[in-house]
Amino acid sequence: MDSSADSGMTRPRRASDFPYRSELLANLSALILLWDSPAFQGDVLAASGESIDQQSHAALRHLLAWGPMRPTALAEVLATGASHVSKIVRRLEADGWVERTTDPSDRRATLITLTEAGEAAAHGVYALGDRMIAEVLDGWSPSDVQKYTALTARFVKDAITSAEKMLERGLLPSRK
Repeated sequence: MDSSADSGMTRPRRASDFPYRSELLANLSALILLWDSPAFQGDVLAASGESIDQQSHAALRHLLAWGPMRPTALAEVLATGASHVSKIVRRLEADGWVERTTDPSDRRATLITLTEAGEAAAHGVYALGDRMIAEVLDGWSPSDVQKYTALTARFVKDAITSAEKMLERGLLPSRK
């Protein structure tokens, strides 16, 4: 997608926009930038006829994946502040999709928990993702999808392992 053709979007979305030596890293950067963009997500939701806003979409996705969360943890995964999370939670409460409950491990703390209707809405969020990836892979052979899925799973596993090491030692060369 040519970034000069989009409506005011100035963030690059092509691998060639990233001067990494690794073509893989450049391609991943372009993909992450595109799919993680709140503007892109919001535009896709609007074009899909969904009534849910991008922030609520992301909150439902995280709550279904990881279960009840404290507002501070939800703010962290949404990369926003506590006051913004309060607004998101109020919208989700108004829709009947979340409720505030007491954290059993610390009765002073609050958890944001999906209601039954919220779980259904969150599954709808994941259904949108399933439709999105199906469109991307339309025209791929089942064999190519299987190979790519296996390599991606391996890549993610190795990236998680490496991330843990990087947190311990930074980006110093590894000592093998």
